[in-house]
Amino acid sequence: MTMFSYITLLATLTILIFTSTVRSCPASDRAALLAFKAALHEPDLGIFNSWTGTDCCHNWYGVSCDMETRRVADINLRGESEDPIFQKAGRSGYMTGSISPSICKLERLSSLIIADWKGISGPIPACITSLPFLRILDLIGNRISGEIPADIGRLDRLTVLNVADNLVTGRIPRSLTNLSSLMHLDLRNNRIWGSLPIDFGRLRMLSRALLSRNYIGGTIPDSISKIYRLADLDLSLNKLSGEIPASLGKMAVLATLNLDSNKLSGKIPDSLFNSAIGNLNLSKNTFQGYLPDVFGPKSYFTVLDLSYNNFWGPIPKSLSQSSFIGHLDLSHNRLCGRIPAGPPFDHLEATSFAYNACLCGKPLGACK
Repeated sequence: MTMFSYITLLATLTILIFTSTVRSCPASDRAALLAFKAALHEPDLGIFNSWTGTDCCHNWYGVSCDMETRRVADINLRGESEDPIFQKAGRSGYMTGSISPSICKLERLSSLIIADWKGISGPIPACITSLPFLRILDLIGNRISGEIPADIGRLDRLTVLNVADNLVTGRIPRSLTNLSSLMHLDLRNNRIWGSLPIDFGRLRMLSRALLSRNYIGGTIPDSISKIYRLADLDLSLNKLSGEIPASLGKMAVLATLNLDSNKLSGKIPDSLFNSAIGNLNLSKNTFQGYLPDVFGPKSYFTVLDLSYNNFWGPIPKSLSQSSFIGHLDLSHNRLCGRIPAGPPFDHLEATSFAYNACLCGKPLGACK
């Protein structure tokens, strides 16, 4: 080999090594990921077997990097997936351990998804609120405990907050209503207590608010009606009391309203029966009085469930003027009188009217 060839080869190797170093993820990101991995235990699927080598941007399972900065941008680890790893094993994942605060050293992190591993416990690291680029925080389906970080509202780019199906406790942080970009809020099936923030309506970008199966009390804030994008509101299986704000029936895109299994009382606002709401579940509360006779062509329900309350009097005749009612449940009330004939009553079963005071006519027994 001539001296010229040797120098050329050396220069080429130097460039390749330099390029490889530049294009690899920073050592600090790699160290943060390895510390994160060390706090978790997943022995069956080998999720972390690919987390080797110096470049955490290259073929590390569930890790994605920004193409320009080579900083870690996304961690996507799902315990229930159609990924070949799961298909080959023929099972869903199970992982124990906790979420290490080292995750907060990934300063460019945009999404953190550690979902459906069933055994990950411990708190949400408080430092998570220091990640200025975080858009998605999805920890559904684990055993996460402790409270939602008090200053969660610092994450002004957050669009998804999902901690459903965990053991999260405490109140909903006041700062949560500062999440001006939030579109999807899922806190279902936890141990959250206290009342809903009175300024909940500040979440103007919210389209889904799912908070069922908690211990949330107090009243439903009227400010919710200011969330003009809200399509799905589920507050069922809580301890809410008081009346339903009439303004909820005036929301332009609210399609699903689940308030069943609470302690709500008073009169149901007429507006709920002539609105955009197509799935309305108010069962298992303490509503009483006559059912409003206000149904009309704007009334379109795939589900209308008013069972297990204390309604009395006749079934409103205007129900037959509804454009559509798929499932109707008026059982377990104190209703009395003849069930109206024609649609939608002609396709309903007796269970829709059972356990009332003195209803009669098809599909129940004949009136005397």
